[in-house]
Amino acid sequence: MNYTYLSLGERYQIYALKGARHSIKFIADALGRSPSTISRELRRNKSLRGYRANYADNKAKGRRASNAITIIVDVWDWVVDKLKDG
Repeated sequence: MNYTYLSLGERYQIYALKGARHSIKFIADALGRSPSTISRELRRNKSLRGYRANYADNKAKGRRASNAITIIVDVWDWVVDKLKDG
């Protein structure tokens, strides 16, 4: 499974399409995302004034792990090779 976070640009599109009163299914199709992704985004990242793109982006980034370690591609490739070798 390959998961990608929603970008700020996608959040602005959600904001605009939601403001134009489009359905979650329509928004999902327009962004090439699952309707459940859009539904969760709207539910998790709304403010007291409704869904706002900047607020949603900041809130989502705040929930991401701050202690996550980025693995260098060369190291990752070395690990994969060693696992394949047994």
